[in-house]
Amino acid sequence: MEIKTAVVQRQGALLEWTQAQLDEPKINEVLVKVVASGICHTDAKGRDTGITPYPVALGHEGAGIAEKVGAAVTTVKPGDHVVLSYTVDGTCPQCRTAHPGSCESFNLYNFGGASKDGNHRIHDEAGHDISNFFGQSSLSTYAVVDESGVVKVDPEVDLRYLGPLGCGFLTGAGTMLNYIKPQFGDTVAIFGAGAVGIAAIMGAKIMGCRHIIAVNRKDYRLTIAKEMGATEVINNSKVDPVAAINEIVPGGVDYVIDTTGVGSVILDGLHALRPGGECVLVGIGGDLNLNVMNDLLATSKKLTGVVEGDAVPQTFIPKLVDYFKQGKFPLDKLSRFYQPKDINQAFADSASGEVIKPIIVFDE
Repeated sequence: MEIKTAVVQRQGALLEWTQAQLDEPKINEVLVKVVASGICHTDAKGRDTGITPYPVALGHEGAGIAEKVGAAVTTVKPGDHVVLSYTVDGTCPQCRTAHPGSCESFNLYNFGGASKDGNHRIHDEAGHDISNFFGQSSLSTYAVVDESGVVKVDPEVDLRYLGPLGCGFLTGAGTMLNYIKPQFGDTVAIFGAGAVGIAAIMGAKIMGCRHIIAVNRKDYRLTIAKEMGATEVINNSKVDPVAAINEIVPGGVDYVIDTTGVGSVILDGLHALRPGGECVLVGIGGDLNLNVMNDLLATSKKLTGVVEGDAVPQTFIPKLVDYFKQGKFPLDKLSRFYQPKDINQAFADSASGEVIKPIIVFDE
């Protein structure tokens, strides 16, 4: 079928809306009419770095309506409202023990550019393959997605807001609620107040943390963090965040989530922990230079990486939708809608920090 999809042809190029052909869903796949798709840092990485081979059709926070399902699909049916998340094999030890974010095939299926069977589903008008992104390519009018990446949601909830629950909000909230699982009264610091960090803050509020400290370099982001549940905020461009955190919680916090991926910020997070505390990394980053003895071993601190909030999307996304309905996870206050023609502006607004969560909404 013919679709319109947002394609990056080469490194350094902007996204272009492109006429393309989309294959019919295979036995274990679902054809989804995309209603809206969020934009996050991972999309920008896909545009700029070639983590998926060019040309690539971007988008990985889609929400829409299932139109066709393959013969082996059992979890959704045509007409269901769905959120799209990541694709996994479902058979490796991590998947079998409810840790699909650590799937052994995660990188292949989500960044390799092809579907599970090794073939491409999207082709340009000349018949050349276009890479699939994150198992979705949901910055498109339609998407074909493996059943493992499709989650049925409440049809009474506005689909336009829900796509980011498939990645960014899933990562932040899931890391807090599924991985850390703080006890009532625990203390946490979240470095970075973008979509992932704000979601972690909302999760910490749900769990009843005593101190929820947001750290960011932009005051307006900290204002939003306070509105979403942070008990204290620190601008780390103006003060030493480690000293400031120790003034709030003498001896350091129980947990840190770093959403930035910046080495110096990660070290600040480690130094802001109490002995025995844990720093959890969820942001895309590079090298980190630390002293194993001084920064970790001597104080029994832990440094951990977590992918996609250590969440099972099929159970966790409906839980987040319920929190949204209850007013405990007000993702609508973090979102701004854009028309497809303004997609590159939406990416720019995300990069500048002006908008927490840009969402492309497709016309009926």
